[in-house]
Amino acid sequence: MTEGKGCSRRDFLKLATAAGLSASLVKSSNARENEETRSDMMTTQGHLGEPYDLAGKRLVFTNWHYVRPGDFRWSDAEGNKLGLSTSVGQWDAHFRRFDYPYGIRLAVQPAQKRRLEGVSSRIVIQDGSVYRAWGGAYYESKDGMNWESHELIGDSSGTVFIDPSAPDEERYKGVYLADAKPEEFEAYRKRRPNDIQSLAIDADPGRVHAVFGTVSPDGIHWKKIPVPIVVEHSDTQIVAYYDERLRKYVMYTRNYPVAPRSDKVPYDGFKDIWEACRRSIGRTESDDFRNFPISEVIVEPWPELLPSDMLYTNCRTAIPSAPDQHLMFPTIWHTSDDSTSIAIMSSHDTKLWSHLPGGPVFETGAFGEWDGGCIFAPPNLVELPNGDFALPYTSYTFPHKYPGGQLNSACGYAIWQKGRLVAIEAPEIGYFATAKIVPPGRKLKINAVVHRAGSILVEATDSDRNPIPGRTFEDSVPIIGDQHWTPVTWKGKDDLGHKEGNPIMLRFRMDKAKIFGLEFG
Repeated sequence: MTEGKGCSRRDFLKLATAAGLSASLVKSSNARENEETRSDMMTTQGHLGEPYDLAGKRLVFTNWHYVRPGDFRWSDAEGNKLGLSTSVGQWDAHFRRFDYPYGIRLAVQPAQKRRLEGVSSRIVIQDGSVYRAWGGAYYESKDGMNWESHELIGDSSGTVFIDPSAPDEERYKGVYLADAKPEEFEAYRKRRPNDIQSLAIDADPGRVHAVFGTVSPDGIHWKKIPVPIVVEHSDTQIVAYYDERLRKYVMYTRNYPVAPRSDKVPYDGFKDIWEACRRSIGRTESDDFRNFPISEVIVEPWPELLPSDMLYTNCRTAIPSAPDQHLMFPTIWHTSDDSTSIAIMSSHDTKLWSHLPGGPVFETGAFGEWDGGCIFAPPNLVELPNGDFALPYTSYTFPHKYPGGQLNSACGYAIWQKGRLVAIEAPEIGYFATAKIVPPGRKLKINAVVHRAGSILVEATDSDRNPIPGRTFEDSVPIIGDQHWTPVTWKGKDDLGHKEGNPIMLRFRMDKAKIFGLEFG
């Protein structure tokens, strides 16, 4: 008897049991099926689940992805697990919880604003120990504050990123929106006739909106890619980068969550689109920088916003030294009074985004100040030499759509001192455990602030979630006060105590404390 095409696995196992076949044969059948299934999974997206790798050295809790949701079971009085089919009395089963988080919340920290002099920047990149910026010129800085300018050669409009996968002559790349010339659009249309967004043509009759790419070996000498990388309407700041985990280019655009219109009424193009839509954020990805699919809406104004609010720009970036922990600082355009503010969102996979609770991280200044009209945040979030996180922003002296004859602009930083951007906070007693990770180092540092009456204790566990000897809560040296990337220790031991390459899980007991990040090394 074999498990063939006409016999399901369940039927096969029933027949095998009825025929008295050995448990090892049934187990072998299960093993073969599991192996085949696992093999199939590896050909698509790989195995899912713990443990996780980190792309950098840091873990910052900007969402609940790395916080264990907890587990439970119903047990008898001796603690033995009871199955769903077990028959017990109404009060004979006991509920037991394991690694449940409690007493904690995510808390976004407000930013301080600082004006920048000597730079007109649309984007800032931290490249090792050098800070680079673009905006009418190319700028370099050793500290992110004092800048030297250089003349640009060629067109570097839009936003720029460094491509670690590219040959030297295309290490720097840029993306921007422009009108496609007739010959540019014709070359695109012949090659990709089915990849043309109708809005790119309908929005402004006689014009074709398109996204173009540029490449450079040094960030100064730029060459335009002659054919659009996608024909779509994205008339704002476009942000792209190379995702080393996905091994693809990812681009965020402006898009519009409009529904299909009725075909019972003649189409009126521009009016039909603009009067119903809200500006939102789109996303597209490609393994070829010269060819992107049309983007799809991934974030639209969330219900807590006013119905007149729009997501004007996206400002996708990442936590410094943690390129897989993605952030957005979208500019919210409040059309009810033509004002702006900056929100914060986070993602673990570049596709699913969560708006972090709390108000804006920073807002337009008072009318008459240098940033008192409107503000827009471009990438990237960078780390200054003193450990502060800084996000560049462009400001204007008048509201966004105000007659701009006397409009003045300036640049500034939103500053989070000591890199304290988002915290896991326990106002009183709190607890959580992390997902299992393969730590990129044997030592652990913490960025935290603890009230003088509180503390943080840390426990490291092995792959089975058992405490590692000598790394238990009882061994943990309490963390108190203001600690900026301070080593975590256990009775004089300053390493995690795990076997090299093995996964671990961390548990935290908190009391009146905030954790802003972990760093492995």
